[in-house]
Amino acid sequence: MKQNYILNIVLSLALTLGCINGLFAQATATASASATIVAPITMSKNVDMNFGNAAVSVSTGGSVVLAPAGTRTAGGGGVTLPATAGTVTAASFTVSGAPGYTFAVTLPASAVITGPAAATMTVSSFTSSPSATGTLSGSGTQTLTVGATLALSAAQAPGTYTNASAVPVTVNYN
Repeated sequence: MKQNYILNIVLSLALTLGCINGLFAQATATASASATIVAPITMSKNVDMNFGNAAVSVSTGGSVVLAPAGTRTAGGGGVTLPATAGTVTAASFTVSGAPGYTFAVTLPASAVITGPAAATMTVSSFTSSPSATGTLSGSGTQTLTVGATLALSAAQAPGTYTNASAVPVTVNYN
């Protein structure tokens, strides 16, 4: 009887160990992989930036501030804006991409424009509308306008000033 009892204990232990080993067996499941490619973000220029006509004193410089809305103001005591404004336009771009997506706007720190006899002026303090982040419409577009500040030195040489290298404006999906 004692032998049967010991045999039962050994068999019970063997069965228990067999079940425990089964509890640690591996299991495998599968998952599928997928990806959605969205339309790349693009930008095309509609209008170049133009500060229009400005006059500057021979003794005092100043600035012309061009807002993204296309309006301008004179800054500093030496700059005046004549009644004959000339062409005044903020830069304008069309941003295109995936409808409803947001994008970040990166503006340059400064640019140099060159005029007669290699005279230069600095364009800086760029601003945009929308400012730091824009949202593409349901059709996947957004107009981006950019303004800046033009610094004029006292006795700045008269003439037309342009830049040889473009002013880079960058957009990226958020």
